[in-house]
Amino acid sequence: MLRVETFNLGPLQTNAYLLRGEDDLKAVVIDPGMNPAALLRRVEHLHIEAVLLTHTHFDHIGGLEQLRRMKGCPVYVHDLEAGWLGDAKHNGSAMWSELGGPIVAEPADYALAEGQTLSLIGNTFKVLHTPGHSPGSVSFLCGKDLFAGDVLFREGVGRTDLYGGRQGDLVDSIRLKLYKLADDTVVYPGHGPRTRIGHEKTNNPFVPAL
Repeated sequence: MLRVETFNLGPLQTNAYLLRGEDDLKAVVIDPGMNPAALLRRVEHLHIEAVLLTHTHFDHIGGLEQLRRMKGCPVYVHDLEAGWLGDAKHNGSAMWSELGGPIVAEPADYALAEGQTLSLIGNTFKVLHTPGHSPGSVSFLCGKDLFAGDVLFREGVGRTDLYGGRQGDLVDSIRLKLYKLADDTVVYPGHGPRTRIGHEKTNNPFVPAL
């Protein structure tokens, strides 16, 4: 059982996810974004087992250090972007000073890799390395819930014009990994409303199913 709460954070309305299993007092956070006050209030009395990062662009890590200081929770990120947490150029925050200036965070505690499984809050999360939007982008699959970061949106896909982005890799990640999942898999994206794999295979104009 997985219960999902969504928080739209910061100027880019980035989706942060608070996940809980059967134990009401234990949770996982995915992508704690900028201006995280609402999220921090919600987790005040919860034990955060882990913070999972789909990637390290600034709008997905803007609240990371506040959450980490408050809860002392371990952070997981793909090795290809481990150095981006402390690098405002690579994580993109140096490019948009009007959004608040450089954002940096301390190193992560654990590395993520393709096919890895994490046992958290009584559930199993499978790590899918889904590069393209950024080199270390990952998606987390828990049962039929997929947390896809900025790889796949409802009838859209992530941009590939930022540092390390590659259009071909993004298309391969979607077609060869995400579209192989069951059609009724629910996709929780980094921005915008949730969707389903079957809907995207039929309706996504950027990456139609072959």
